[in-house]
Amino acid sequence: MRRIGVVVNPIAGMGGRVGLKGTDGKVEEARERGAEPRAPGRAVAALAALRERAPDAELLTYGGQMGAEEAREAGFDPVAVGEPAGGETTAADTREAVREFAGRNADLILFVGGDGTAVDVAETLDELDAEVPILGVPAGVKVYSAVFAVSPEAAGRVAADFDRTETREVNDIDEEAYREGEVRAGLKALAAVPVAEDLQSSKQVGGGTVESLAAGVADDARASSATYVLGPGGTVGAIKSELGFEGSPLGVDVWRDGEVLVADASADEILDHLGEDNVIVVSPIGGQGFVFGRGNDQISPDVIGESEVEVVASKRKLDDIGVLRVDTGDDEVDESLRGWRKVRVGRFERRMMKVA
Repeated sequence: MRRIGVVVNPIAGMGGRVGLKGTDGKVEEARERGAEPRAPGRAVAALAALRERAPDAELLTYGGQMGAEEAREAGFDPVAVGEPAGGETTAADTREAVREFAGRNADLILFVGGDGTAVDVAETLDELDAEVPILGVPAGVKVYSAVFAVSPEAAGRVAADFDRTETREVNDIDEEAYREGEVRAGLKALAAVPVAEDLQSSKQVGGGTVESLAAGVADDARASSATYVLGPGGTVGAIKSELGFEGSPLGVDVWRDGEVLVADASADEILDHLGEDNVIVVSPIGGQGFVFGRGNDQISPDVIGESEVEVVASKRKLDDIGVLRVDTGDDEVDESLRGWRKVRVGRFERRMMKVA
């Protein structure tokens, strides 16, 4: 019987939908903007998938929304090894949970959060010199590390079925620099992670030339009366430049009829500025292939439901990726996006890519 330690960062990812690009030091501001926790729901989805494959698994958790409540909701009877020290959960609580899991010989630590949580888990195991494998359920705004499954459900399946591990990177970025449009990513730790197909790679930055692609999208936008929701990243940034404005490098900008309606928009701001016809322009993350659900949570399922989606990418990026992925947090929306899709790779040229 597999013994799995489960720890949830309940505030992870709250800043994404409201345009904060992270939650470190921004919890109260995120709440003031109307953010709602997303990590607990994603934890339940992962644990429900785990229970389908391994109903007899023994779960060690931390108290409250740090794991115990989600485990019970998924149908488990967990053993709570501790409680958060105060009203607001902290990194110290996560690290204490990991210490307890390691001391009780957990076979795997399944954590729910983003890169910051991954760092907390991996660094604590390093300090203990404990060889416990880890696996992340993606719930944060920034997910640069290679220790996460591609979705909560995939994490549950991998946790149930894995039989070997490999060493992977734990990365994190400076959130303050990230909010200013600069990516400062760094290797924080190495960790043992289950070997599985449904794990994401480390996020890569950069790509090939996209001038002709940007010109083609800009031409279409200028000839249209549609509202354009322009996602983050360098490829879409080239489109913004072609349209004549300096966009938010890591934010979402809304443009129509030659005017930026709102820059660095939150999900609610995007919805408020949508028109009768809307086009979302996004580019997959290099090395991972995610179109939605990594770094662009402001483009919420509600926004997607009101819009057409145009995926753009350089040929080189598509060659490296192989498949596109989505993880919006809404199963119906994810399913509607899956299948074969035309991806714009030049001024007129498109390539068929599968969205998994």
